[in-house]
Amino acid sequence: MGLYLRKTLDNKAEVSVWQITETEQELIDLGSVPTDEMEEISLIRSEAQRKQKLAVRALLNEVFEDKMYLNHHDNGKPYLENCITNISITHTDKYVAIITHDEDDLGIDIESLDRDFSAVEKKALSEDEIEDLDDDRRNEQLAIYWCAKEAIFKRMSQNKVDFSEQIEVAKFNPKGEGELEATFIHKDGYEEDFELEYITFDRHVLVWVVG
Repeated sequence: MGLYLRKTLDNKAEVSVWQITETEQELIDLGSVPTDEMEEISLIRSEAQRKQKLAVRALLNEVFEDKMYLNHHDNGKPYLENCITNISITHTDKYVAIITHDEDDLGIDIESLDRDFSAVEKKALSEDEIEDLDDDRRNEQLAIYWCAKEAIFKRMSQNKVDFSEQIEVAKFNPKGEGELEATFIHKDGYEEDFELEYITFDRHVLVWVVG
């Protein structure tokens, strides 16, 4: 299908989503992947993971007028070698998504709601967050919690973050789309507050944070 969603936010960030329906070769043809990047992708054993990487490249070609050269810092954070625009990337087997902004730090995460998120409760949630869960929509809430914490983790770009202790997400009622409030607690005790947005579509949830 290709480009599934593209929207410019009030803060001038742009969110773009690609639905992966193409064959691997079709994605290669769409992406005009730089040779060194193609060599790295060819070493990936999983076809699904190769297609995700290629779909990111196809999405970059769709969003940017010029050919972008994608690289990653040592901590895994992506950056564009030939452009000052900040970028965050996420993917599932069915979708890839990016968020870009010319100045602000940002983070984005997507997950399939068909995944079982029960392990997230033990691994990533505080006692207060667990108490706020609703049994009827538990898995959906856990998915949103996880995406929100992952988005903030990407935004902060720090190593060894304790999701249950350092990232707090305020109570929310899951809807088709909405806003979330969260706090990142640095190891020295300093707290930073964030506002996130999320949307759900085709049994997926997408969460992003800017600023």
